[in-house]
Amino acid sequence: MFSKLRSKQPDAPFGKLVYYETLRWFFCLFSRIVYRSKAFDAHHVPEFGAVILAANHQSFLDPPMLTIRVPQRHLNFVAKEGLFKFKPFAIAIRGLNALPIRDDAGDVQAIKETVSRLQQGRAILIFPEGSRCPDGAVDKFKRGTGLLIKKAKCRVVPAAIEGAFDAWPIHKALPRLFGCRVYVKYGPPIEYEELMKAGSEGAMELLRQKVDVLRRELREQMRQDTKGRFPPKNAGDEPLRP
Repeated sequence: MFSKLRSKQPDAPFGKLVYYETLRWFFCLFSRIVYRSKAFDAHHVPEFGAVILAANHQSFLDPPMLTIRVPQRHLNFVAKEGLFKFKPFAIAIRGLNALPIRDDAGDVQAIKETVSRLQQGRAILIFPEGSRCPDGAVDKFKRGTGLLIKKAKCRVVPAAIEGAFDAWPIHKALPRLFGCRVYVKYGPPIEYEELMKAGSEGAMELLRQKVDVLRRELREQMRQDTKGRFPPKNAGDEPLRP
């Protein structure tokens, strides 16, 4: 049992492994009770080796929701330093391997720190939109993500979250509890050479489209599960933005 736990993040102290698993269990239970959350195809995330998970960004719920539903390994994710100001939330996301980046440091610092962890064979969750979306749809992926992938030269797993915008939109200070559904889904990994065939810009567009397809599949699944009650009609139903 201990060897299996150790394999999820070999370089971490044992106490941190237990802490991560405890937080993961708690957030899983919380999300299932409060948001009736579901996860699909987490097995697509490789158990070992460097990998980037690229997901859409709807709310502050995204990092823990996408992190906790991958049981086979411990993920890392980049988070703006401002998220660490609220101590209870800071403790929680640090326990889930959050990597703080100064708000004024820009993409260069984020890429440097992320590549360092990838070189250690870790799995990193990133949000290529750069910030939370204003309406639930998927915005254009920033060029810094392409630079990160070119430096890391590792597999990329597209991932999506749906319903988090309704639970905690960008204009709300606190999340809505209950009365929402939040689903996550993970796509098959894409090898670096395959993704970069069309160059950096083409790769970002391909990745954005794959993430949005996953997100729309979640919307459809959610509507089937709730007989059309969730999610509400919004910009997330419109065609992918150019």
